Amino acid sequence: MSAERDSAVGEQGSDGGRKTAGAPRTAAAGTGASAASAKKAAPSKKAVARKPAAAKKAAAEKTPGATKPAAKKAPAKKTPSAKKASSAPLKKAPAPRKQVVAPKKATASVPAAPAKTVAAHPQGESRTALVRRARRINRELAEVYPYAHPELDFENPFQLVVATVLSAQTTDLRVNQTTPALFAKYPTPEDLAAANPEEVEEILRPTGFFRAKTKSVIGLSKALVEQFGGEVPGRLEDLVKLPGVGRKTAFVVLGNAFGRPGITVDTHFQRLVRRWKWTDETDPDKIEAAVGALFPKSDWTDLSHHVIWHGRRICHARKPACGACPIAPLCPAYGEGETDPEKAKKLLKYEKAGQPGQRLRPPQAYLDAGGRAAPPLGAG
Repeated sequence: MSAERDSAVGEQGSDGGRKTAGAPRTAAAGTGASAASAKKAAPSKKAVARKPAAAKKAAAEKTPGATKPAAKKAPAKKTPSAKKASSAPLKKAPAPRKQVVAPKKATASVPAAPAKTVAAHPQGESRTALVRRARRINRELAEVYPYAHPELDFENPFQLVVATVLSAQTTDLRVNQTTPALFAKYPTPEDLAAANPEEVEEILRPTGFFRAKTKSVIGLSKALVEQFGGEVPGRLEDLVKLPGVGRKTAFVVLGNAFGRPGITVDTHFQRLVRRWKWTDETDPDKIEAAVGALFPKSDWTDLSHHVIWHGRRICHARKPACGACPIAPLCPAYGEGETDPEKAKKLLKYEKAGQPGQRLRPPQAYLDAGGRAAPPLGAG
């Protein structure tokens, strides 16, 4: 025990200048001196323990090939740059947003504007908003088709009612190519009522369903002769009594032969008014009532022409030419068809595509607007 204390005191003496190895006074100094020497001895051991570590670090710093300290110092040096890097994206955050907005502005001229209306019209549209949108569509179509007219050739109410009956399940063009021969041989209801069915069938064969149509036109001719003195009646309730004549045919005759307003609900009309969300009805009579309530009665006949013309030329059943549609911003169904303008132009029909129309003898206004008359049957 005394040896250990002497060595500890000797080490201390070397620091304090009192180096007296083995002096008996230290042993007799009492517990106070030994406690003080013990406290001073403890830090000296720690200092001794730290010296090798410090020596190793100093050696490692002097050694050029040491890699571990470099790895430790590298993160310490990169820590501030990492903070700067993390703060940089925050400052540049608005830049990506500008890049996203740019394409939208670039495409807003054609598809983007209608896309906004798609979300606005079908849901939550008030009755007043629906009426305004529907009437605006009609005004726009009136500017696009100022020459809209019945696309069946006729010279009197009798020819119009017969041609309308024949137009079922075929095109107006095909009817217009067929009726000249029919009316040349049977110009009056009396003539057609007394006709040989087989001869009439042969003339009407190109229109399809020629046997049923022959029965209808001969039957309505007989009814005109027997019930109305050979004259076509000008009332809806009388017209619908004729064989083969329904409300659609009756309104075509009333609106275009007698100047009495009516809505013609054919396949084109039904398709378009549902695409435009004017009504969800599927029954022709209910469609007629729903659409008629959106417009003044005086607009009904021209409205029918505008809608039907648009359906035949641009808003087709299978491939609507959405990219060439003049009312695209008002249409909730925009995007169902081709939206690329160049591709959409190739889908246009009749005079919009520079092709002949459906009438052999169209009104002069149609020809003045650039329309072309259809060729007769067998031509070209």
